[in-house]
Amino acid sequence: MASGKIENSLYWTAAILGLVLDQASKYLVVQYLKPLKSVPLINGVFHFTYATNTGAAFSLFSGQIDWLKWVSMIVSLGLVAFGIFGKNLNRWEQVGYGCILAGAAGNGIDRFVAGYVVDFIDIRIIRFAIFNIADVSINVGLACLAIAVLFVTKPSKSKN
Repeated sequence: MASGKIENSLYWTAAILGLVLDQASKYLVVQYLKPLKSVPLINGVFHFTYATNTGAAFSLFSGQIDWLKWVSMIVSLGLVAFGIFGKNLNRWEQVGYGCILAGAAGNGIDRFVAGYVVDFIDIRIIRFAIFNIADVSINVGLACLAIAVLFVTKPSKSKN
């Protein structure tokens, strides 16, 4: 960082932007929606439905908030350390890991502060679990990492 440039700047941008969007959206849901009430944006297709989840994705491990909050914290702290001490990442890796950090931290904050995760994105055209921006961030991050692994070529190391 001798040049004054932040290493892996896309990583930190994705992490901070994702976390702010997640927490702001959950705040608005808690303030303006009633629990288990649904507001159709496109009736029968896309709704905002305020739900709480004491488990992980798809309510797996429901009621297991005590150890899930620690998993969220460990993953988040590990990704922060990776962002600080890790090598320079390509753009796909930066966005991928940053989005995963945003999602893990966003849901982790909910677990520590409230004892549950706030979900609200309700896709009804297919019957799917209600989810949130943190969940979207994690999935976008995984997609970016898949692209990095499958399509980004690593520079070859020359033998000297």
